[in-house]
Parts: sequence; C-alpha cells; structure tokens
Amino acid sequence: MYILRLVTKNALRHKLRSILTILGIAIAVVAFGLLQTVVSAWHLGVEATKENRLVTRQAVSFIFPLPLAYRDRIMHLEGVDDVCYADWFGGIYIDKKQFFPRMAVSDNFFDVYPEYLVPKDQLSVYLKERNACIVGSELVTRYHLKVGDILPLEGDIYPGRWEFVIRGIYSPRDKATDPSNMIMHWSYIDEQMKKDAPMRAGWVGWYVVAIHNPGESATLSKQIDDLFANSPAETKTETERAFQQNFLAGAGAILTAMNLISFVIIGIIMLVLGNTMIMAARERVREYAVFKTLGFSARHLVGLIAGESLMLSCIGSAIGISVAFPATMGFASMLPKGWFPIFELESTTLMLAAGAAILVGVAASLFPIQRSLSTTIVDGLRQIG
Repeated sequence: MYILRLVTKNALRHKLRSILTILGIAIAVVAFGLLQTVVSAWHLGVEATKENRLVTRQAVSFIFPLPLAYRDRIMHLEGVDDVCYADWFGGIYIDKKQFFPRMAVSDNFFDVYPEYLVPKDQLSVYLKERNACIVGSELVTRYHLKVGDILPLEGDIYPGRWEFVIRGIYSPRDKATDPSNMIMHWSYIDEQMKKDAPMRAGWVGWYVVAIHNPGESATLSKQIDDLFANSPAETKTETERAFQQNFLAGAGAILTAMNLISFVIIGIIMLVLGNTMIMAARERVREYAVFKTLGFSARHLVGLIAGESLMLSCIGSAIGISVAFPATMGFASMLPKGWFPIFELESTTLMLAAGAAILVGVAASLFPIQRSLSTTIVDGLRQIG
C-alpha cells in the first residue's frame, strides 16, 4: 500500500508533463482504434461470404458480361443446387454522392441469398411486378422510404430515366449482411435493352452458383470453366470468398499500410512514455540512492518505476478507449453512406489497445529500472540533476 502511494505521488509530481504524456497516449490509442476499425470494416464483406456459393465471371475481367445461355449448362452439373445471375445496374439517385449498390438480378436471387430476409407477401408482389424493386432496411432509414414509393434512377450503364416501385424491404439476417442494397428484376432491364440496344440483350454480369457440398468447390469450379473453355466468353469460377478478396486486392497495399501504421502508433506510445520515464529516472537518481540506503530492495525500486510507467500508460489507454467510441461514430457519420455497412469498434481492437498499454508500460520502464539498479549508492548520492 505504501509503495502504491509513492507510485501515485511520483506519477503526479510533474503534473503538466504527466498530463501531456497521458494525452499523447490517449490520442495514439484513438488513432490505433480508428485505423484498425477501418481495416476490419473493409474486410467485413469477405466474412459475409458463404462456403456453399461460387461466383462465375468473365475470365478476362469482371466488367465483361456473360451470355444468359450459360445458366442452363451450369445448372445441369452434378452437385449444383441452384444458379442465379446478376448485373450491376449503377445509375444515379438524387446525385452522384448518394451511393448504394444497385443490382439487376434473376427471380431466384433470394433463394440463393437466404440472408436477405424479405416478408413472403412483399416478395410475392415483387415477383409479379416488372418494375418492382426491393431495398435494404438501411436505405429505408437513410432516405425515409416505404413500400409503394417510386424510386427514380438516372441511368448511366443503362441510359435513360428509370422508375422503380418499392415492393419490399429486406432485413439482414446478421451484421455481416449489407443492409443497403437495391434489388430489381434483370428481366425488366433486358426487355428495355431488346428495344433500345438489341446487341446488349441476353447478357448478365456474373453467375452465383449454390453447391451442395462446399468440399467440392474446387472440382466444380474447374468443371464450370471447362464447359466454356475456348469459347468467345471464357469464364473464371471461384468461391465467393475468393471473389470478394479479389476486390480487396486492389486496395491491398492501402490496407496493409494502414495496418502497419496502426502498430507503428504503438511504437510512438512507447517512445512518448519512455521519454517521460527516462526524464523521471534521471531526476530521481539521488532519491533512489536514498531509498537503497533506507533498506529498499531492488524489488521495491522495480515496483516504483514500473508502477509509475504502468499507471501513466493505463490511464492514457483508458481515456483513449473511452474516447474511441464516440470518435468512431463521428468518423462513420462523415463517411459517404454505403461505404461501410458496419463500422464498429470491435472487442478485438479494444483488447489489442489494452494489451498494448500494459506492454508499453512495462517496456518503457526497462531502461530506467536497469539504470537505477546498476547505479551504486555512492554514485547516486553524488548525482546532481
């Protein structure tokens, strides 16, 4: 108890220096939390993938379409339960800043993606109406939409003015499911293409293949690609997870850099705290010599120095973690809507920050401890500083 009182007094002896040290640690912890949250939010789409789904796209590039006729040939393969197809519609709603995914899909899309929960009565109406659409619950909240509203889009990939009627609202089954999609009928878009641009009719963006046994994903992927080998539109089939990871590959260097920087911040915390502890140890050489004279053991000195370092780091970390929650919510509110469906401070990030505080507190005290223990009583008493 007496050692604890000494630790507290030492930690608060130079109030301004201690406050600045704690503030520096807190800011670094907040920055660490934000960077780690961005990285984890970016990878959330990969975590939402299912093992029993494959994605078949054009072998050259995802931007090139595939013939609609491919669906029946894929469906006939043994081990395939269902096949749906989709295409990126794009379009502009209100203005270009209002981004959210807009996809034209086959009617069995919600059978292949059961994590999109749509009331049966709403799904039934949607399937019967050509220009109907289904929107995610997040879009309903963001734009104050309801069933029956008209959702106008200015086409870019598919030119013209399009008006869709909201006939359903889906809810995500879990937090990894994107609640901000707009789903419409591919057949409705294709009908318009037959009138306006016949050469663009009968093409889809990609196929999603639901398979019975995830263990056969590699075999089935090869079988699908072999079906269309040497054709004008060869395919590349991969698991849904690999497909999502390919999208992340373009931003891989950025994500790696952000991840690296977040851990460099831990080093910055150590330097800030280490500098404070070295200054304190240099000022207290004579004090430690007096403590030794009075019978304080090496264990007592280690407790004094390490305790002060841990106290500063833990206080700074606690403040940083408490500030990280509102900082994360504030940062999320400034991001364009739809970028990250879920942007939350994860428990793993909090544990990393807390663990780093303890590690840094111990590491920053090592040099002062070594110096105080190696300095003799006579040399310590001679010290002026």
